[in-house]
Amino acid sequence: MSTPTPTGLLHAFVLDGKGGARRLDWPQIDAWTPSDGDLWLALDYSVPDIVAWLESRSGIDPLAQEALTHGDPRPRAVPHDDNLMLIVRGINQNLDATPEDMISIRAWVEPHRVITMRHRISRSLESLAADVQRGKGPRDAADVMTMLVERIVEHVATRVDNLGDEISAAEERIIMETRGELRAQLADYRRRSIALRRFLAPQREALTKLATVSLSWLDEAHRDRIAESADRMMRTVEELDAARDRAAVTQEELSSRQAEMTNQRLYVLSMITAVFLPLGFVCSLLGVNVGGVPFQKDSWAFWALCAIFASGVGVQLYLFRKKGWL
Repeated sequence: MSTPTPTGLLHAFVLDGKGGARRLDWPQIDAWTPSDGDLWLALDYSVPDIVAWLESRSGIDPLAQEALTHGDPRPRAVPHDDNLMLIVRGINQNLDATPEDMISIRAWVEPHRVITMRHRISRSLESLAADVQRGKGPRDAADVMTMLVERIVEHVATRVDNLGDEISAAEERIIMETRGELRAQLADYRRRSIALRRFLAPQREALTKLATVSLSWLDEAHRDRIAESADRMMRTVEELDAARDRAAVTQEELSSRQAEMTNQRLYVLSMITAVFLPLGFVCSLLGVNVGGVPFQKDSWAFWALCAIFASGVGVQLYLFRKKGWL
């Protein structure tokens, strides 16, 4: 009885060592040997058939298989003998997607075979496959891993730069406006920064470790490129931390300005209340509907009362200014 052909194969390339490749189907994949050329398999790890293929026909270490198919793994780089398990996160550039909802990309790299896995579409993997079809892609397995890391870091750095620019624009706007939506935007920027850092911080450590692992198929040139990517990831995380702190400081400044404006308005209202409260009390007292209110029949009493009120207000204002309240 023949083994069913698994679904979930995105593409399979045998690299020609010059940047191009030829496609394989599942029977050709099963018949592949390292002498045919370096193999790059791209799979959808969420498909049950792929999980079964990994368990029965991939030859990958069982512990690595479990990590590669885990629902939400953290970024890391773990050598297994002369092989490498690499788990990284890429920016979600799909339509109507949130960039901070990062895509998990898993890779198992051997000296002559690379298996990359994802569920949602990854622009980094798509662009790398497009380069292979144009004859300008990776030349071997080490090149596949190195170029994939470089493109993921490039997209991450671009996203962090854009977030920093948005926060800078908010810092300029705070000088001229203090509208409520600006506070909401700053809170959103902080939330995005925190969401990005959740995966970028361990990814920084993973790439730093990757630059130092000892693998026979990683030559000095590939190590230098990975080290450069690790350094750029480190600087990107530092920029992300700075952007998050700037958003927090800007939000605090905005809250402080709004609190100051509120206090000024309450202060004016308090002064108005202090001036008119005694006047209101006297008017209420003289307006009671009982007998005995003095000077009810005298025409001059109204103007005299107005003069007393004016004098009282003048005295209040003088005292307020003397105490520095005005």
